[in-house]
Formats: sequence, structure tokens, C-alpha cells
Amino acid sequence: MHTVSGGEVAGILVAVFWAILVSFLAVALARLAQTLRATTKLVADVTDQAVPLLADASAAVRSAQTQINRVDSIASDVEEVTSNASALSTTVASTFGGPLVKVAAFGYGVRRALGGRKDDVPVKASRPTVIVGRTASRRNKRDLRKKKD
Repeated sequence: MHTVSGGEVAGILVAVFWAILVSFLAVALARLAQTLRATTKLVADVTDQAVPLLADASAAVRSAQTQINRVDSIASDVEEVTSNASALSTTVASTFGGPLVKVAAFGYGVRRALGGRKDDVPVKASRPTVIVGRTASRRNKRDLRKKKD
């Protein structure tokens, strides 16, 4: 029989330890490779879906820009129409406003002058007015004013 020395036992233990370590490393590398494959597939899928989405988003942004340009054009047209309407309103008011006021005032004056008082219409009774603690009628006030003048 052959006896095993202490150095041989130590060598066998180191060999077994290295075999176990290499096995764990092989399993870890296999799992890492699997994870890398899954990640690669996921990135490829995301890329396949992202490219059409980015194209759609780009088209939507272009369409929105076109609509914004149209709205801007409409807003500038509305602003121009508003300023034209304001200018027209000012012109009409200055052209017809003054003469219409004068015609209305003239008509009112003519009605007042021609209307006068009729003899069959009774004069309204004057209401008493309080002046500093005493009562006086309007007729009395007119008389007082005439006396002062």
C-alpha cells in the first residue's frame, strides 16, 4: 500500500477547490451570456418599436407646426380686419357723428320753438321748496330773482 503524504492531500484539496471554482464561474458565465442575449433581444425589440414611434412623433410635430403657422396667419388676418374695422368706425363716427348731433339738436330746438305752450293746457302747480328753514314756491323764487337782477 501506498501512503498518501500531506503534500499530496493538499494538492488534491487545491485541485478540487479549483474544479468547484471553475464550475461556479462556468455557471455564472452561462447565466451572464443568457442575460446578454435577452438584453440584446429586448434592445432590438425596443428599437423596432421606437423607430416607427419616432417617425409618427416627427410627423405629428410637423403637422402641429403647420397648424400653428395657419393659426398665426389667421390671427394676423383677424388683427388686420380689426384695425380696418376700427379705422372705419372712427371715420364713420367723425363723418356722420358731428352732423347728426347738430341735426338732432336743431330738430329739438325747432320742436321747442314751435311747440310752445297751448292756452288750453293748465299750468302745473308749483311744488313748495324748502330754503333754509322756510317754504317758498317756485313762483316766489322767480320773483326774488327778478328783484335781484
